[in-house]
Amino acid sequence: MALFSFLTRDKKEQLDQGLEKTKASVFGKLTRAIAGRTTVDDSFLDDLEEILVTSDVGVETTLKIIERLQTRVARDKYLNTNELNNILRDEIGGLLEENISNDEVRFDFEPRPQPYVIMVVGVNGVGKTTTIGKLAWQFKNAGKTVLLGAADTFRAAATSQLKIWADRVGVPVVIQKMGTDPAAVAFETLQKAVGGSYDVVIIDTAGRLHNKINLMNELGKVKRVMQKVIPDAPHEVLLILDASTGQNAIEQAKQFTASTEVTALALTKLDGTAKGGVVIGICDQFRIPVKYIGVGEKLEHLQIFNRRNFIDSLFDAP
Repeated sequence: MALFSFLTRDKKEQLDQGLEKTKASVFGKLTRAIAGRTTVDDSFLDDLEEILVTSDVGVETTLKIIERLQTRVARDKYLNTNELNNILRDEIGGLLEENISNDEVRFDFEPRPQPYVIMVVGVNGVGKTTTIGKLAWQFKNAGKTVLLGAADTFRAAATSQLKIWADRVGVPVVIQKMGTDPAAVAFETLQKAVGGSYDVVIIDTAGRLHNKINLMNELGKVKRVMQKVIPDAPHEVLLILDASTGQNAIEQAKQFTASTEVTALALTKLDGTAKGGVVIGICDQFRIPVKYIGVGEKLEHLQIFNRRNFIDSLFDAP
């Protein structure tokens, strides 16, 4: 079984349910704005801009969508409401595809002589520990051996929460005392992983956004120390973002990507927000794949981000 095959099963029904609030708020307004129109005039474009911006798609991405819409309508001679809805669906989907944040995620690291190492970054409160727990559970259910490393040693709650998740899903975790150098925890975790022939290692890191220099130095040190054990570690740097924070999520992405080499993004809490449009903005603004989305509280509610399913869930009639 491929390492990530458990995340590729069809979970469209879960996605539909998880995006209900965004669909009702954002694309409900869009449907009403489209209804009865036979032309794309300035009034409609103003309405569309307001809808997209207030849904946290972002100004820059909104303007791109409007420009693409105008070009497409001029070429295809838009005639009715249904056609305009389809054009919007196609152009937003095309925007996601062009910016590599799609469902073509590559998992080409099997078979591996050493563990696959994921370093997880993100601020406190975004669902970082929960996402680690869900990933560990799903890896384990796929028949993989998983080891967690509690390298966020500056908050007692961080290590205790990770321990709770580790116990819940039935995987071991490496924990050291409060204030221990995070790099030392990562080093010990990888040594144990290599010695125990684990398949996957997930390293939690400090959830703080202090100044960029300190953040870069800390994360850089963790990576350098891990490479003393596994030369090409980490194989993935996963940034966790809370979709319900809208534009704040985009700002966090800017700061973390400026401080470390983020290779993948995970957007959590999509089920609890009407701001799901932020996924579109993040996909457009960052040349980094959105790999995972969280659409519910259950362990199985972590999904591989599938661009086509995401767009279909937003635009399809209930």
